[in-house]
Amino acid sequence: MPGESTRDTLREYVRGLTQPVLLVLDSFEHLISRSAEIADLLSLNANLTAIVTSALLHVYGEHEFPVPPLATPELRSAPTSVDALSHFPAVALFLERAKAVKNDFTITKENAAAISAICGRLDGLPLAIELAASRIKLLSPATLRTRLESSLNVLTGGARDLPLRQQTLRGTVNWSYSLLNAAEQSLFRRLSVFIGGCTLEAVEAVCDTKCDLGLDVLDGMASMVDKSLIQQIDHPGAETRFLMLSTIREYALERLTESGEEFATRRAHAAYYVVLTEECGEELSSHPEWLERFDLEHQNFRDALEFLIRTADADWGMRLGAALFHFWETREHFAEGRAFLERLLQLPGAVQLKMRARLLFCTAVLSQGDFDFAQKLHTESLQVCRDLQDYRGAAVSLNALGVTARRRGDLVAACSLFEQCVATWRELGSPIDTARALSNLANVVRLQGNYRRAHELYDECLAIFHDVGDSTAVAWTLNYLGDLVQESVDSTASRSYYEQSLAAFRQLRDGWGIASTLCDLATLSAAQSKYDDAERLYGESIKMFQDLEHKRGMARVLECFAASAAAQSRPEQSLRLAGAAAALRQRIGAPLIPAEQSRLEKKLETARKLLSNAAGLEAWSSGWEMSIDEALEEVVGTKSPAKP
Repeated sequence: MPGESTRDTLREYVRGLTQPVLLVLDSFEHLISRSAEIADLLSLNANLTAIVTSALLHVYGEHEFPVPPLATPELRSAPTSVDALSHFPAVALFLERAKAVKNDFTITKENAAAISAICGRLDGLPLAIELAASRIKLLSPATLRTRLESSLNVLTGGARDLPLRQQTLRGTVNWSYSLLNAAEQSLFRRLSVFIGGCTLEAVEAVCDTKCDLGLDVLDGMASMVDKSLIQQIDHPGAETRFLMLSTIREYALERLTESGEEFATRRAHAAYYVVLTEECGEELSSHPEWLERFDLEHQNFRDALEFLIRTADADWGMRLGAALFHFWETREHFAEGRAFLERLLQLPGAVQLKMRARLLFCTAVLSQGDFDFAQKLHTESLQVCRDLQDYRGAAVSLNALGVTARRRGDLVAACSLFEQCVATWRELGSPIDTARALSNLANVVRLQGNYRRAHELYDECLAIFHDVGDSTAVAWTLNYLGDLVQESVDSTASRSYYEQSLAAFRQLRDGWGIASTLCDLATLSAAQSKYDDAERLYGESIKMFQDLEHKRGMARVLECFAASAAAQSRPEQSLRLAGAAAALRQRIGAPLIPAEQSRLEKKLETARKLLSNAAGLEAWSSGWEMSIDEALEEVVGTKSPAKP
């Protein structure tokens, strides 16, 4: 109508709608201040519906439908076939756009891993994948994968008919950043120090340490989520986490460096994780929810340690390293833990004696199979404790030296060290620690063949564990008694002890204890030629170890199953599973000790004799190349037929 404003004309048009109309407002984030006007139009007529992308209006009746990134292959899982990979949406988009610039391009066995890694590195973001695929005309997937370590500098050259901000990934992220207010920009920059996600508590502790952010952290995080700069991840039964995708994080880190706030923010990040690990690290075994939290924070732990080592902060670094020991040991990150601790011990300021003794001990324990190195560290730790007159620490070091001597096969030295350890704990008046040392001493005496004395020692420590009410230690001692009487060829008594141990572990809901004892019962059945029972029990055991993600346990059962297969004239399967176990042990850095390796080799002799050298090597090599899932499937699946 003449004289009417455009707004009034539009309102009249909407009032007159008699058929459903869909209003699409794409990339609305820069017009968010006009949300009230959109809400007003929607209120005029029920026939009008709006779809808004890239921003929330925050008006009554709005429904949010988050659009996640495209699904990508899980790089840490078992290898996936080429055909299966091409069905992942991220990979399918990459292939489609790559063919647009190079029509003969296809996914092959040779380039599949690189393509998967590219899609994973780009977090499944469609624009990033399209920009990366456009480079296939000049770069091979392997070369592109390497260059994407700095993805923002590679991801350029988008279609010229797109807005400028969508022609490069940097332009897209910069556009979103420019729409934030100053306080939100500060929060966005500081969030970049987190890798692998974070909780709201962590954000408050790290990003607003000095209360200088200028906005409420919860409101700020809500804004980041609304603008798709942060992903909100809800884990069942766990605290909500927030994740910045790696390509966006790269941009945010650049802005953080430019702001001059990087050092202070990274130091606050390290401080938070020092406190978190010291509060919870000792409780991981009894609090599964904390272990799961530590799994989620693993990348943050690594980054915090790298920062503390880079800045030569020995005090905080040693505290964080010591607090992470139980996590590294429980999750079998032996090589990683040892590498970090060795670097910490070499820092100029790593001279605080009590903490140094602790780190020496932790490093030695994580040095699976490197007995000379472990003995050197434990010996230094023992000397430091004695210099400090820390008698409890000295007893711990004596015990550790005894374990190292036993593992390397020096039973005489191990016996002497454990006897010194028992004497020290008795002097300190600690019954529970005395009993644990007695158990270790009994184990060595058993290996020396003195079954009578070993039984007396186990009985003594069992009585102490009963007195102090340590049900877990009681269950393990019953298990050790089962080992003892099995070696002394009393299978009936051995089964009784194992069954008592299993019942105790089941009552405690101790998965590791249950799985270990099932394996022991299986080995006892195998020794009695009850192979069907043995392999059923091995299957139950390995499934439990798999659920617990306990790789040493899985390797042990694979070795036991290999021995059982050898005894039943299934040589290919025997050597294949032994190869799979060896590969798994190498990956986690936990080799068999010499005595255990010798016993295993003796059990595999039958399998090796049934095959030529070439056939035996082929079977072993095929097992070495198997994924852990493939090996487990073979153990719990159908058995290979026995040779006639």
